[in-house]
Amino acid sequence: MSRRMRLGAPPSHGASPPALARPEPTATTPRAYPEPARAGHFAAVHGELIRRTLRERLSCALPEQARHHLDADLRAVAERGADALDEPFPAAERRYGRTPLPGWAGWSVPDAVRTRLLSALPLTGTALADRARWLYARGGAAERKSVLLALPFLPVGAAAVGIVRDAVRSEDARLLAAALGPYAGRHLDQESWRRAVVSCLATGVPLIRVDVLADRHDRELALLAQEFAERRRAARRPVPDDLWLVTGS
Repeated sequence: MSRRMRLGAPPSHGASPPALARPEPTATTPRAYPEPARAGHFAAVHGELIRRTLRERLSCALPEQARHHLDADLRAVAERGADALDEPFPAAERRYGRTPLPGWAGWSVPDAVRTRLLSALPLTGTALADRARWLYARGGAAERKSVLLALPFLPVGAAAVGIVRDAVRSEDARLLAAALGPYAGRHLDQESWRRAVVSCLATGVPLIRVDVLADRHDRELALLAQEFAERRRAARRPVPDDLWLVTGS
């Protein structure tokens, strides 16, 4: 089965999309930290202040003609729904350039454009999470990164956590850095989060990119990091300079 098939096809217009499963806490699956949203609760991680800041920063970064173009795309998405994303979402680099978004580390202008497009969809909860998952599955690396960065802006609750898990499994440094932001900080379970942090060490993603690291790191993560360092030293490979952030030494 292909990678795209595992992530799922776009939801049909006539049926409700299936909800993404969220593991229940067990002895081997610790509850996420901080506490994930209750079932049926689909609040976005980011509040209006951060959303407004993104809108304003993007507006300042775009020339006037590009702003008008984006406004038209946003109206089309709000009125026509997901079908209106088929052209502008993958074409964000071609339409708006590839420049970094000023003041937003790790973000580009296309990332912000795609976040605004996703946020304009007249969907919430599992329906919106499934659409984001489909765009992630069919997209290239740049589109996948944009979807991951957009997640904390979307009212999906924990329904999109499967996208984060896929990014972690990829061991792609660019996707890992985007995946371990505020959305994973809120919704990814503790065991998966620990493994993701170790993947950052292995792929060279600076731990400063991991959201709520100071709040979530624990003894188990310290042990995993120490084991990682021992393997590196045994192989005569360098140990990341920021390892101390999770080992305390």
